[in-house]
Amino acid sequence: MHIRYLLAVLIFVHVCRLQMQAQETDTLKTQTLDEVVVTGSYRKSIDRNTSQSVAVADKAFLTGHFTGNLVQTLEHIAGIRSMDIGTGFAKPMIRGLGFNRIVVAENGIKQEGQQWGADHGLEMDAFNVERVVVCKGPSSLLYGSDAMGGAIEVLPLPAPLENQLYGEVALLGKSVNGTLGGSLMLGVKQSAWHVKARFSEQHFGDYRIPADTVVYLTQRMPIYGRKLKNTAGFERDASLFAEYRQGGYYANYAIGNAFQKVGFFSGAHGIPDISRLQDDGDSRNIDMPFSWVNHLKATTRQQFTNNGLAIRWDLGFQHNRREEWSLFHTHYAAQPVPAKDPDKELAFSLSTVSSAMRAEWTAGALWKHTTGWDVQYQRNGIAGYSFLLPEFERFTAGGLWLSVFRPNERLTVSGGLRYDFGTINIAGYQDVYLEKYLRDRNYQEDVVEAHKWRSYPIDRKFGNVSGSLGVNLQLSDFYLIKINIGRSFRLPGANELASNGVHHGAFRHEQGDGSLRSEQGWQLDAGFVFEREGIELSFSPFFSWFENYIYLRPTGEWSVLPHAGQIYRYSGAEAVFAGSEVELSVDFLRNLTYRLSGEYVYTHNVDEHTPMAFSPPASMRNALVFKPLKDFRLTAEIQTVADQNRVARNEDRTRGANLVHLSASVHLSCADIMLSVYNLLDTAYFNHLSFYRKAEIPEPGRNIQLSIKIPFVGCISNCRKIK
Repeated sequence: MHIRYLLAVLIFVHVCRLQMQAQETDTLKTQTLDEVVVTGSYRKSIDRNTSQSVAVADKAFLTGHFTGNLVQTLEHIAGIRSMDIGTGFAKPMIRGLGFNRIVVAENGIKQEGQQWGADHGLEMDAFNVERVVVCKGPSSLLYGSDAMGGAIEVLPLPAPLENQLYGEVALLGKSVNGTLGGSLMLGVKQSAWHVKARFSEQHFGDYRIPADTVVYLTQRMPIYGRKLKNTAGFERDASLFAEYRQGGYYANYAIGNAFQKVGFFSGAHGIPDISRLQDDGDSRNIDMPFSWVNHLKATTRQQFTNNGLAIRWDLGFQHNRREEWSLFHTHYAAQPVPAKDPDKELAFSLSTVSSAMRAEWTAGALWKHTTGWDVQYQRNGIAGYSFLLPEFERFTAGGLWLSVFRPNERLTVSGGLRYDFGTINIAGYQDVYLEKYLRDRNYQEDVVEAHKWRSYPIDRKFGNVSGSLGVNLQLSDFYLIKINIGRSFRLPGANELASNGVHHGAFRHEQGDGSLRSEQGWQLDAGFVFEREGIELSFSPFFSWFENYIYLRPTGEWSVLPHAGQIYRYSGAEAVFAGSEVELSVDFLRNLTYRLSGEYVYTHNVDEHTPMAFSPPASMRNALVFKPLKDFRLTAEIQTVADQNRVARNEDRTRGANLVHLSASVHLSCADIMLSVYNLLDTAYFNHLSFYRKAEIPEPGRNIQLSIKIPFVGCISNCRKIK
């Protein structure tokens, strides 16, 4: 579906709405009910029943901060940061931890792609996200390996109560890169069945930056028209979701496919060449180098509930294929041009099968227990004329037990243990072209033998214990205190054990270490929550100690690979992470609300006596919300990002910035409309976590965004309208 067809879709939806309204007026009995005030909420329920620091992004939050990118939307929650790649891709970071230390789960299944890379984001349709629960801090107990930094769980909304046909048309436009996006969702609820389908598409051009030049590898490069050439792209997503509920039995089935294709800024991929930066007159074409990724996912949940016992089984299959394309170039004279796909530089093909079982039961009025197991198998294949990561197979299995003791309404104590077992088998890779290159340059035979193996065969087994103990204490109707201590772990990834090549996305030669142990650590976090009419305050300090934190260490060794520079090798170190988040909301003068959210993360490499790389700077958001009418809202926000001078060795310092954002939203009977202006003053600033930070490329300039959502609903049988 192309964007130009959306006008026809809008006309179709409008006609359907008129027909539905006419039918309802003529055939349905109208009832007027008294106003109902709901004092509880899904967020408060979760907050009071878990000792972890938890944030809930409901439909109103996601609509009010919608950007077309899930991670950038969630960045409005304190403690969550976005590792951006221009305006197209973003990767989540929680409390300074990112990559394979954060689990993103949908429909009970962990999203599996090439999470280790900084140059790509989540393969997930932002239009299709209805509710998100974010667990900040150690989450290995429930989610297993990769959740030592936290978890982001995407959840569906409950099915409609009435039988009905419904849907939504969503439109998105951005000025900074000419984004044109749209999404169409259709759903039907009939008796025990609920089915919905969605198709989304976004097209965007080269994005604008508030700068005329950038500097990469000490070379100053021009930016013609202030547009970053070849950063255009598009995204196309399709999904189908069906659920069935009858008595104590529930089942759902979901299948979705996400495709993304985005160009790489030529000046930040490989050796800079100013001639490649010349304006080609087309800001929407995608030239080489570029990347594309396709993520296919199919999942199901089977659940049975009876007399306080709930048994749930989740099963999923995923296939993630990622490719990078660049005009064939070789640093070895002996390497021929590939006969097939000569410009395919790298390709990774990852297949994953996941299964999880949970059983929950209530033992009397005081106890609730949960037990379960998780199993996952992965197989990754490679292709392309360059080498970075070998083929591998990975298997993990884990079992857990969690108990919750609640002697009264004020006190909740929870604790649990988990054991995980994992194996990884990595294929060896011998580079015959590198071997000849070294011999031709008269390297010693021992050097040739040591380096011709880009990856040695590796067969490793791992076993880890994790657990947590937490307390929730409701001191009064207004005060809540939470304390949680947890031991978490993470199995080293294939890239950390066996990568060995130039990673253009990170601008360095990355080398794994096959002897690395599992990443393990202890984490303590606390929470103080105060809620009273018109005032909400939360304060969440945390402290983490890792005995074997895996990171890329500059070795000072010069790579034998041509044009590769220094070797960065994955190593383990003792590390400390600490900090806090604070959030405040105050209603005053009837129609005004002041909101404050801030965060600070301190990192320290105990072995190297330096901060850790990619440490997010302190930041704060001050927002004033004016709501003169029930369905109309104006928001003014100042986002302050502090200087980041605590950096790792060979990492650039980043100066801070103050950004001004404005937005206005209106809820009409036929549509929800939101107009936003980000970076109103067109301030030039750097994101310390950005993929393009190394090339001194500033973040996008002023961006005017328009978002329109048009819902429609109509009864189909045996239903009545409720006003």
